[in-house]
Amino acid sequence: MVTGYLRVSTGKQHPANQQDEIIRFAKERNITVDSWITDVASGKKSERDRKLGGLLRRMKRGDTLIVTEVSRLSRTLTEVMYIMGRCLEKGINLYTTKEGYVFDNSINSKVLCFAFGLVAEIERNLISLRTKEALALRKAEGIKLGRRKGTCVKQNYLSEHRQEIIRLFNRDCSVTDVCRRFNVSRETFNNFRKKYASVEKALRAKEARRTK
Repeated sequence: MVTGYLRVSTGKQHPANQQDEIIRFAKERNITVDSWITDVASGKKSERDRKLGGLLRRMKRGDTLIVTEVSRLSRTLTEVMYIMGRCLEKGINLYTTKEGYVFDNSINSKVLCFAFGLVAEIERNLISLRTKEALALRKAEGIKLGRRKGTCVKQNYLSEHRQEIIRLFNRDCSVTDVCRRFNVSRETFNNFRKKYASVEKALRAKEARRTK
């Protein structure tokens, strides 16, 4: 079974150019493409969350997967290596038409896959190192790391009771009264009111009544 895999990032893009290129590639090698799979998704999305994941699970030893270029598999080298590794493990032949890569059970393919894997491992280590260095620098500058505990929980709690908060403002309750009633800080409440126009409107109406 030979499958041509096409991927575009948005529905406004058309995979026809990719399909034409794969057809030309197959004809030159006397290969017949039996089926086509088209994904409309970002290459940053994991293959498990794309049609590609299901395709790889269905493919068997001796099947062939053709793509126009490696980047159609994924935009990250680590993910590309994972997909290549699965193909080698399952005995699936992988061709890329533009780069001319051939990944099959040959020793040359295994060496090439090893080289890609080494680069991917170096990339992972460099990303990890840069992340640790950035966190250490922020810590040295006195910046608190991580999200403040309880902030999101309190925001959600206020959101669930926003209709009650609006009724309290309609009764001329103050912001201090509301904060005390729901046990939140003034800063937490101010962040909450910015998200909901109805709450902001009720508060402004209350303040307008007080100034009359």
